[in-house]
Amino acid sequence: MKTLVYDTLVVGSGCAGFNAIDWLTDLGVTEVALVTEGVKKGTSRNTGSDKQTYYKLSIAGNDSDSVLSMANTLNAGGEVDGPLALVEASCSSLCFMKLVLLGVDFPTDRYGQFVGYKTDHDPKQRATSAGPLTSRYMTEALEAKVQSKGIPILDGYQVVRLVVEEGKLRGLIAMYGGEPVYLKCNQAIWCTGGPSGIYRDVVYPESQRGMSGIVLSAGAEGNNLQHWQYGIASTKFRWNLSGTYQQVLPRYISIDAEGEEHEFLFEDGQEPSTVLSNIFLKGYQWPFDSRKIKGSSSIDLAVYKERVLKGRHVFLDFKHNSAYLPSDWTALGEEAFAYLKNSKALFGTPYERLEHMNPLAVQLYKEHGIYLDTQMLEIDVCAQHHNGGLLVDANWQSTIQNLYAAGEVAGTFGPYRPGGTALNSTQVGSMRAAQHIAEKQNREVAPRTVTEGELASLKDFENDFSLVLKGQGTSSCIALGSYFQKRMSEVASFIRVQDEAEKLLQELSSAIGSYFEMARLPKEYGKEYIFSVYDQLLSSQAILESMLVSAKTYGTYGSALSIHSSTELSRIEEVHKSEPNAFLHLVTVKTELGFSSTWRPVQPIPQEDTWFENVWAEHRRRKGAKI
Repeated sequence: MKTLVYDTLVVGSGCAGFNAIDWLTDLGVTEVALVTEGVKKGTSRNTGSDKQTYYKLSIAGNDSDSVLSMANTLNAGGEVDGPLALVEASCSSLCFMKLVLLGVDFPTDRYGQFVGYKTDHDPKQRATSAGPLTSRYMTEALEAKVQSKGIPILDGYQVVRLVVEEGKLRGLIAMYGGEPVYLKCNQAIWCTGGPSGIYRDVVYPESQRGMSGIVLSAGAEGNNLQHWQYGIASTKFRWNLSGTYQQVLPRYISIDAEGEEHEFLFEDGQEPSTVLSNIFLKGYQWPFDSRKIKGSSSIDLAVYKERVLKGRHVFLDFKHNSAYLPSDWTALGEEAFAYLKNSKALFGTPYERLEHMNPLAVQLYKEHGIYLDTQMLEIDVCAQHHNGGLLVDANWQSTIQNLYAAGEVAGTFGPYRPGGTALNSTQVGSMRAAQHIAEKQNREVAPRTVTEGELASLKDFENDFSLVLKGQGTSSCIALGSYFQKRMSEVASFIRVQDEAEKLLQELSSAIGSYFEMARLPKEYGKEYIFSVYDQLLSSQAILESMLVSAKTYGTYGSALSIHSSTELSRIEEVHKSEPNAFLHLVTVKTELGFSSTWRPVQPIPQEDTWFENVWAEHRRRKGAKI
């Protein structure tokens, strides 16, 4: 097997990956490379929202804020390690300003203040946005910086296995041009995004699948894998319908088998003003929340019932006002009325209000051949973001020594997080990993010696790869992947059916155990797909295990409703909702039979000594100062 040797590798070409390698080289780390299956792929570059949010310390007006206040907010949702919350708060301003200096156009007032707005689970106004494509702008700006340095980019390399010896990373095996390549390194920063490939119903771009399973299988511990964000999204063009898309009060329409339209939200007898208020609140409260099933999350449940229980197609209609929209705007809920009044949008159709308040949201769909003034948007409740991931410490190092994880693949969040914290975490986590690597002393810069343990791991991979080349498997890996995606969406998404999930976990375990003997690669696919689907199954197995443990411990809470069997689907609203212990988080580890999940105490927010002279002395020691 061909071998390439590096000091440090960064895997992934989103805003976390490009930021990681930019910081590494700025800090003097040499013999580095960025590894990606496709520079133009991934979530950072290919997704967004109505105004994609970046969450940071408030630095405008008289909205008083502090690092500790922001850390407490990040910690308030529960199941979040305090040191991570403190680091993400402490470093948010530095990372934000780096993006500003790179040219990301976050808005300021005429005096230069970076004004903000309030997002979900945010007590301040810390959120800001450069528009619906904020993460794309971030990625492009960081990529331009990296390209200007001439940093090697291994484009077209898909990492398919980790080589770990005695709990320490030794290297990565990647597929390139249909052949395996061993990328030997001292350390790596894993920035592959969330494991979106486990679901059929997703708002992630098609170019994003994630690669968490092979890391969990290699021994890295997972954290809060049960926590996701699900919400209403368009399906033909994958985009989450939050913010202004809801605040303009579109019609929710279902179409039955006879072609008849139903404004189904108003059919259960609720007051029209209550329903309209809930639609409006979906703009702020986009993720499904089991605590809000009598409020804004009743919209998600109603869509689910129309789609799944009644078998209807569901749409958002921006062309017409709802028949229940009062002619007297003041009859709306107080919050919706005030918002539309302040936005000077008490007029016209939902489309006209959207075009007035957020023309970029209209333009986005036009660019994909969808005209909201003449077409309805088909929608579903889709997975959008993984709030769990790999367990990391305050330097974003995983439980595999010398393997770091940043971005969505890192499990830094619990069930509730302020909107936009994910983008902040991409920048803070990747910077912290780079800093920790740069501060390491007396290491061999490029490790040339291949150990016996590494040779054994490479041999194991070659044995699996030889089975792929024989092509004697009985099941198409593509069909296998599609089947498990469908089943995960049906029983382990925002509605979780425990008895069906337990059966699915057994199916996954059986498929994984005989995967390389059973799976066959269709001729039209590249050899890397066999390993991509394998990663999907491993990710699904670990995540499903954590979901079942969580459901058996607490039942329903957070981003999902848990029911015992499908017979309970017709009375979902009656499901008992629990408040879990916020001081525990769920850690998932690899075992001989699959995965096992246990609750562990979260770490509190550190109460640090901030006396300047003491911090200065410790800082100089950490940097290796001689005097």
